[in-house]
Amino acid sequence: MSSPLVEVRNLQLSLPVPGGRLHALRGVDFTLHAGHTLGLVGESGCGKSLTVHTLLGLQPQAATVTAAALRVGGHELLASDEATLSRELRGRVAAMIFQEPMTSLNPVLPVGAQITEALTVHGLASPAAATRRAVELLERVGIANAAARLAQFPHQFSGGQRQRIMIAMALMAEPELLIADEPTTALDVTVQAEILSLLDSLRREMRMAMILVSHNLGLVSRVCDDVAVMYAGQVVEQAPVQALFGRPQHPYTRGLLAAVPEGQVHGTRLGAIAGTVPSLMSPPQGCAFAPRCHQAQPACHDTAPPWVGRGVMHGVRCLLPPVVLPQSIRADADAAPRDPGEPADPGAALQGDGLVRRYRVSRGFFAKPAQLRALDGVSLALQRGEVLAVVGESGCGKSTLARLLLGLEQPDDGSVRLGLEATDARARARYIQPVFQDPMASLNPRRSVAEAIARPLEVHGLLDAAGRRERVLALMQQVGLPLRLFHAFPGQLSGGQRQRVAIARALALEPQVLLCDEPTSALDVSVQAQILNLLADLRAERGLSLLLITHDLGVVRHMAERVLVMYLGRVVEEGPVAQIFESPRHPYTRALVAAALPVAPGAGVPPPQMKPGRADPTAPRQGCAFAPRCPQAIESCRSEPPLRSGPGFRVACHLAPDVLQAGPAAALTMPHPEVTTWK
Repeated sequence: MSSPLVEVRNLQLSLPVPGGRLHALRGVDFTLHAGHTLGLVGESGCGKSLTVHTLLGLQPQAATVTAAALRVGGHELLASDEATLSRELRGRVAAMIFQEPMTSLNPVLPVGAQITEALTVHGLASPAAATRRAVELLERVGIANAAARLAQFPHQFSGGQRQRIMIAMALMAEPELLIADEPTTALDVTVQAEILSLLDSLRREMRMAMILVSHNLGLVSRVCDDVAVMYAGQVVEQAPVQALFGRPQHPYTRGLLAAVPEGQVHGTRLGAIAGTVPSLMSPPQGCAFAPRCHQAQPACHDTAPPWVGRGVMHGVRCLLPPVVLPQSIRADADAAPRDPGEPADPGAALQGDGLVRRYRVSRGFFAKPAQLRALDGVSLALQRGEVLAVVGESGCGKSTLARLLLGLEQPDDGSVRLGLEATDARARARYIQPVFQDPMASLNPRRSVAEAIARPLEVHGLLDAAGRRERVLALMQQVGLPLRLFHAFPGQLSGGQRQRVAIARALALEPQVLLCDEPTSALDVSVQAQILNLLADLRAERGLSLLLITHDLGVVRHMAERVLVMYLGRVVEEGPVAQIFESPRHPYTRALVAAALPVAPGAGVPPPQMKPGRADPTAPRQGCAFAPRCPQAIESCRSEPPLRSGPGFRVACHLAPDVLQAGPAAALTMPHPEVTTWK
């Protein structure tokens, strides 16, 4: 076999921090050959991003780096200065796609100048030739009218388009290695599938090697040849993708797979991993995972585990022999079905009827403001004790709907009805409480955990100081927060702990409805499992009704009984979760389900189920809003489809159910909407 393109042996990296040194990487080893894809997975703080940044010499300046070997494309990184790395490595041999494109693109420079810089700075092409190359790549990654759009600025592109621009920029000099660090985390499920499909096809076409850093195990299983699992600054298991997902050997790997909601039986508990990644101020003497491993033996706490082979190209850093490990991944999880509690009470806990919400959108100093219809006649009913999921792409109106249901905004038309007689703000707050996406943004950084949880009780004048303290302690215990965190502040907590604080605060007023707006999207898969298990337990214990707004269809399938699908401010389909996932009636729902990408080693990314483009929510409505992207559009789609109802479902489509199931109908040529931006 030819020499590897990337060779990393015994990579050590430490950082000076207050109180000592943080040993962030502790003997990382892996190799990567040309044309292959390696996936790096693990929880936040395990060292994935720091590892790939070090491969480009982008580690913090204060870091101390040592390695037995650290080579990329024949370049000895530890023997190269910054000028050499910039001139000969970055962009030419290896390029990176970062997680958030808006932090990587200069907001005051046209995208054309930023894309062509990779060639002109390295002296690989003239400005004219670089521009031609930029247009070619932008068209290749799906940016329409590329030549004209080179003069536009990053804010004039959608999130998915900005990520495509980053891909084109990384490919300008035809690098041998492409590093993608969480390239799809902030994207909708449909855009995510498009980006991964594009990356994989370009990699094969250009015969590049790729390192994919991701916490999405479904994506990793589909596009990677090999997978390395990192924990506490080390690779604890590495194997070909089929072997790692089919026969995982390390308890940590098995715990990660058991925490993935896709494929788990509805109504069972996910295999959450207790605890958090340890601090590496003082590296452990034994196995770093031992304190969280339910299979740990006494020797695991005292003896550093060696790297041992468990098959062809399959290695694991573990003292336990293969026979000790369970034969089923589910055996590592608490798989007992959760108690569903008492049957749901009849009647709606929360109902919205014909909700309409419009916004005036500025188009510049001299242009007439446009009207954006964020919600256009949305109706829904959340039954007592059930979980109703609301799904759809960004911009479909999910968050606007949440604000109306919470009473944070008033509808322009329609009404919201709660399952209580009083309708004043205080009564509403005691009936329905939110759990937001980013707990760090929803918690006051200057309030301790106890103060944050007790705040609703203070505002509503409930209980005296002693009673509030007792109530806070009971809530912390109920949501699984250690009492030692009573006086801690949000900045001292992990992401999962902060979300537990937010849930405890929401429960302080004993609401009957929890509105969860993307409650786990910012969390690792293991922490996500803890939060989902907690929500399921609270629902069983308290009879809570949950309105779950999310783009993670795996979470929806595991948690919800019914699903409401929205597109451009309207309901396009609603039905039981089994029907939505197994036989969706609306073409948009089918596209969402096809783009979900559950774990399927080697299956690849399926082609998109809808045409590219994005409708302008400020444009006048002409027929079905989804028709320009629908592969099954027919002549009738030029008129607005009615919202038809059947036994347990609703669907807004002109196509008959049998046609929807059978395949494409007679094609209707409709113009693809150009992507527009607004302020």
